[in-house]
Amino acid sequence: MPKFIVRTDGGSRSNPGPAALGAVICNEKGDKLKEYGEYLGVKTNNEAEYQAVIFALKKIKSTWGKEEAKKSEVKVLADSELLVKQMTGRYKIENEKLQPLFLELWNLLMDFKKVEFQAVPREQNKEADRLVNEALDAKSSSKQLL
Repeated sequence: MPKFIVRTDGGSRSNPGPAALGAVICNEKGDKLKEYGEYLGVKTNNEAEYQAVIFALKKIKSTWGKEEAKKSEVKVLADSELLVKQMTGRYKIENEKLQPLFLELWNLLMDFKKVEFQAVPREQNKEADRLVNEALDAKSSSKQLL
């Protein structure tokens, strides 16, 4: 059965403000398989954090296929304590903008054998953070060129 380790991060400059996501998908040994950074538009940090996990799970499903996803175990490592505690049922989702993202992510979990969420310190999530900043910097540079 395939096992994936996914490091995700979402960030916003001026919360809310220009936001991006970063996702690093690894195999169970920690070997990097794919990495993504994507600009999201104007979002809050928490919205970007949710969108990063949603993006990563959808990428696993589309890249490796639905049948493979159904057999897969995924460990999501995120530096968002809020996201992890909401996804593990320890915090309520009171923010109206996060509720639809929570539902989308929750429904996406059904496409996998198992998805586990673990909070990690920012220092252990540098690759995903780098991808967020690269996407934000690239968008900022492209605006200045126009």
